[in-house]
Parts: sequence; structure tokens; C-alpha cells
Amino acid sequence: MTQSEPVETFLNALLAMDRVAAKRTLEGSTAADARLDVVERLVVPSLERIGDLWERGEVSLSQVYMSGRMCEEMVDAILPPSDPGRVDQPPMAIAVLDDYHLLGKRMVYSVLRASGYELKDYGTVDGEALVSRVVRDGIVVLLISVLMLPSALHIKTVREALDRAGCRPFILVGGAPFRFDTELWREVGADAMAATAAEGVAVVRKLLDHLPKEYRS
Repeated sequence: MTQSEPVETFLNALLAMDRVAAKRTLEGSTAADARLDVVERLVVPSLERIGDLWERGEVSLSQVYMSGRMCEEMVDAILPPSDPGRVDQPPMAIAVLDDYHLLGKRMVYSVLRASGYELKDYGTVDGEALVSRVVRDGIVVLLISVLMLPSALHIKTVREALDRAGCRPFILVGGAPFRFDTELWREVGADAMAATAAEGVAVVRKLLDHLPKEYRS
């Protein structure tokens, strides 16, 4: 069996929402490999492929969402939150800022956790509450999801308040306003943007591999 065949099998099972087949493929891979390596080699590429298929209009949003949830459940079984592979990372959190559309945040959260990362879910918060929690928890990587432009613009206020508090997390943003205006993330003081959940995983992975010294305190 070539290296790509397990990914194709796992990918097809996810798209068919076949939990039994997906679990069988994942468990077959974990028998001889390290758990985190399996996540990186099998789960992450599959979810990234699904994200690309959605961008091309070849799969539905429900398939993207359910694939992330299924992977999260399966990976939790082989890589629980207490596993050193999960917790050996800077504190991360995700939130919806001044918005009530949670699907995007839920997808990113599921895909990140399914990809082996641990992060706090702040749910829907206003700017003041978000700043307070980030400072309290010492968050190093903050993901913010929005759907509406006014909510996106509030990120600038959050960044300014965090600066005043002496807190400088890496802010990754996502949502419709940032896809419509690809320079908006810079204007609101974010450090990066991701157009899809899979792209968010790629940004987080690259960030943690090359985290600047100022983010390691």
C-alpha cells in the first residue's frame, strides 16, 4: 500500500460520514506509528484536502463541519487532552468577537483539535471580556472568528487594549470580511489571516515551528 492510499481511504470515509470506516483506517495506522505522527500524516492532510474541495465547490459545508467533528472525536481517543503531545505548546484560545455566527469558529476549533492541538474555547465574547481572558490565561496564540464587518473592525480595539495591558499575543483572524478584503487583517492589527479551517491549521503549525522569542514568555 502506498503512503497516499490510507489518506485516500480516510478522506473518502470522512466525506461519506462513515465513522466506522474512518475509525478503522485510523486505528490501523496507529498500531505501528506514534500517535501524533498519525495525526500529522493522516488526519491533517485529509482535512486540508476537504478544505480545498470546499473552496472549489466540490463538497458541502456540512461535510467540512462533520469531517472536523468526526476527526476530533477519533483523535481525542488516541491523543487525549492530557497527552504530552497536546499540552507541550504555548497557551492558545479561539473566540467569536461581538458576533453570533458560530459555525466558522466551531469548524476551526474542531479541525485544530482534530489535528492534535489544545486550545481554550471562549465562545462568543465582547472585546472587554476577550481582553480580560487573554491576559488572565496568558494566551500566546489567539484566533478570532467573525462574520460581519463591524465585528472585524472591533479587533483593532482588542489589539489596542491588549497592547495597553502589556500583552502581545499572535492574533490569527478569519471570516467573511477578511476573505472579501485581503488586506483588512493588517488594518485591524492582526498578525495573520486564514481563509479556511485547514489554512488556519497550517498557519498555527508554521507559527509554532518558528515562534518568535517575544511570544515564548
